[in-house]
Amino acid sequence: MNKNNNFFYYENPGSETLLKTEKGYPKLGATVDSEGVNFALFTKNGKKVWLELYQNFYDDKPSHIFELDPVKNKTGNVWHIYIHNIKHGQFYGWRVDGIYDPINGLRFNKYKLLSDPYAKAISGSYNWDDDAVYGYDKHSDLLDLSFSKIDSAISPTKSIVIDDSIYDWENDVHPRIPFKDLIIYELNVRLFTMNPNSKVNSRGTFEGLLEKLYHLKDLGVNAIELMPIFEFNPDSIIRTNPVTGEKLKDVWGYNPLVFFAVTGNYSNGLKIGEQVYLFKDFVKTLHKEGFEVILDVVYNHTGEGNELGPTLSFRGIDNPIYYILSENKRYYENYSGTGNTFNCNHTVVKNLIIDSLRYWVTEMHVDGFRFDLASILGRDPKGNWIGDLSLLKDIAEDPIISGSKLIAEGWDAAGGYFLGAFPEGWAEWNGKFRDAVRKFVKGDEGLVGEIACRIAGSEDLYGNKSPIASVNFVTSHDGFTMWDLVSYNEKHNEENGENNNDGANDNYSFNYGIEGETDDEEILKIRKKQIKNFFTILMISQGTPMIYMGDEFCRTQHGNNNAYCQDTIKNWVDWNRLNKFNDIFLFVKKLIDFRKKHHTLRRDHFFTGKDYTGDGIPDITWHGVKLNNPDFSYNSKSLAFMISGIDFADQTYSPDNDIYVAMNFFEEDLIFELPKERNWYRVIDTFFESPNDFLDFPQRVYNNYKVKSKSIIVLISK
Repeated sequence: MNKNNNFFYYENPGSETLLKTEKGYPKLGATVDSEGVNFALFTKNGKKVWLELYQNFYDDKPSHIFELDPVKNKTGNVWHIYIHNIKHGQFYGWRVDGIYDPINGLRFNKYKLLSDPYAKAISGSYNWDDDAVYGYDKHSDLLDLSFSKIDSAISPTKSIVIDDSIYDWENDVHPRIPFKDLIIYELNVRLFTMNPNSKVNSRGTFEGLLEKLYHLKDLGVNAIELMPIFEFNPDSIIRTNPVTGEKLKDVWGYNPLVFFAVTGNYSNGLKIGEQVYLFKDFVKTLHKEGFEVILDVVYNHTGEGNELGPTLSFRGIDNPIYYILSENKRYYENYSGTGNTFNCNHTVVKNLIIDSLRYWVTEMHVDGFRFDLASILGRDPKGNWIGDLSLLKDIAEDPIISGSKLIAEGWDAAGGYFLGAFPEGWAEWNGKFRDAVRKFVKGDEGLVGEIACRIAGSEDLYGNKSPIASVNFVTSHDGFTMWDLVSYNEKHNEENGENNNDGANDNYSFNYGIEGETDDEEILKIRKKQIKNFFTILMISQGTPMIYMGDEFCRTQHGNNNAYCQDTIKNWVDWNRLNKFNDIFLFVKKLIDFRKKHHTLRRDHFFTGKDYTGDGIPDITWHGVKLNNPDFSYNSKSLAFMISGIDFADQTYSPDNDIYVAMNFFEEDLIFELPKERNWYRVIDTFFESPNDFLDFPQRVYNNYKVKSKSIIVLISK
């Protein structure tokens, strides 16, 4: 070790560079300025901390090693050091030594080079097959109670210093599309363009997605919700496909390893930092084209898995701080269903998550977040729901994150279901909307009352907020695609290698005579009609609609309702189906445009049912085959309603058309009386095939309308 006044350093004998250091300051991560970089790491229970610099990401020997002085280089539980004359692009990693006692939750191992939890980029790729990344001896009968002395620096995954200030955003601003006007499109970056028939030059990347942006603009969506893009290991699954024998891949990316680092898996290049700026280019382009960018973020668990998982970062930095441990501290609570649960309401972890969100808003310019298994963020370390006292409240009230869209998945894998219970400022995926619409369209009984509630914005759930808090969807990445919803009675997840035990069993699906794909014209006709019914209900409902990628042209996953591990052509979006099902695409496109043109479908307040003008017309009226006589009985399968074009609660809106909708899911046709004193024009009748299912020039109808079995009509007044 060399010493020079207050500066000190360890130097690899092969290095020729002497680096001047100072004690630094306790700002976590790697902070760049004109003179050098400040590094800081939190660990409460760690006894010794080293920072290592690497000349190349593939080096297994550092160029410099700095042992931090627990007196000079420590403030509270934050260890820090400032190093002069290093800059953007520097590779580095941390080591933390302490007690290795898994029985009591301590898993320190100085032989493991650890990723910085605040790293903004990670080089190379993780390798779960390498014994070096495990804190224990994988070949020992003691399993994780054993100890590994293999140096994990052999891995190419080094943290990278990133200087965000050198990127030119060119006056980019957040679009700030009002929540009520959002039409969200959920997609996976790789799956969206990986199929050769996507005909993009850069398949499976952010750039490839931009090459397909014309399709999304044509469709009419205005917010793209990206499935996870935090750094993750696509090779983390050890199982193979029992049908093909090929190794399964974590293609969805729901096992994050660093919460600040955009993955290099969706960019071309060496993954040595350029992925950060490529993502910024991506966001800047989307903003210029009028799209908001929403990230599906996973803060409830990490990719380090259970007690037999690798030691990559949090586990080796301070295991009992970052994770919720079970009563037997050797093991992890598993509210996420993935092996561990992040300790989200510990102060240090809360700050980490909020800092991450702030980074994505300020430096990456994203517009919102969808939180995977968000109910975990509302649990205390004992698993109790604490809602308004939790991190959820802190996020919603944070002055920097404020203004961003916050969308929660209101349930978790441990049975927590807190739909409607999230603090002010949160919208939620409405799983009850999904299930009710699926069952109603299928023809189940006992749903008319609930479907009315869901169409009106789910006031039973969000009555203290607004209809826009309800993110309405029929399908998402979890579960069947919309086409599979009308093509399969049962899930077919055999190729996932879990004996078809994974994925939801309650899909509320129906195949209409044949399981899977068919050329039977009658079956195809009813399937298409049901697809149009799903989309029609979605787009005429109060709330915020979300579409899953490819549903607009009947994408199939061949019956797999949990395709998280299928990086194959069977799971890649098949763009040939856009031509095959162009009639469905045109219908959905017109529906989206219809919603945009009628503000009465996009209210940010609930209906009252009151007649404000004395003309006998409330803001919404419910009907059956007879006017003002809806059938809410258990056996009913039909419902009609009329929405007034006048927004009584907000007089700033000019009068819109009145909209009348009748839905019939009985097996026989029904004749519905139409509201009097209006001239009605038919826009939609899902019974007809294209182009008569959606009329560009609405046709006048009189007095009543025969709604065919399993069909929906939409009329407007003029």
